Amino acid sequence: MAEAIFHTSLGTVRLQGGPQGISSISIADREAVPETVPPELEQACCQLREYFEGKRTRFDFPIDLQGTAFQKTVWNALLEIPYGHTLSYMDLAKRLGDPRAIRAVAAANGQNPLWVVVPCHRVIGSDGSLTGYAGGLHRKKWLLNHESPNPQQSLF
Repeated sequence: MAEAIFHTSLGTVRLQGGPQGISSISIADREAVPETVPPELEQACCQLREYFEGKRTRFDFPIDLQGTAFQKTVWNALLEIPYGHTLSYMDLAKRLGDPRAIRAVAAANGQNPLWVVVPCHRVIGSDGSLTGYAGGLHRKKWLLNHESPNPQQSLF
């Protein structure tokens, strides 16, 4: 399995993947590690950089989702949330056919192994709040603002 590391304004991104596709993308606070991008991960890294530059709204490199059947069902539903849109956890549970599964849906959302690409950041609370995000709520807010057709301007 190959690994790539590159830096963004949100932190250090780590990608892992093999012949079947990218299986893991994570973000951490900026680490003092050099950027490394093996040839087999160049396409994914390039597309992620384009996303952060505002030049890309979709990803088309191969992914290799690894999880339970239920998690994969949730993650595939996340892939259907369009760029610039959000959906509540309840709405996602309803789309999957069982509003009572909201906690299980939220848990699967939190276990998403493909940060940004499988857009778990687009799932919000029913009241519009930015609830729970493995990458940190500051990153979720940044990502939603980045994707918004009407980004909020900071007063400071």
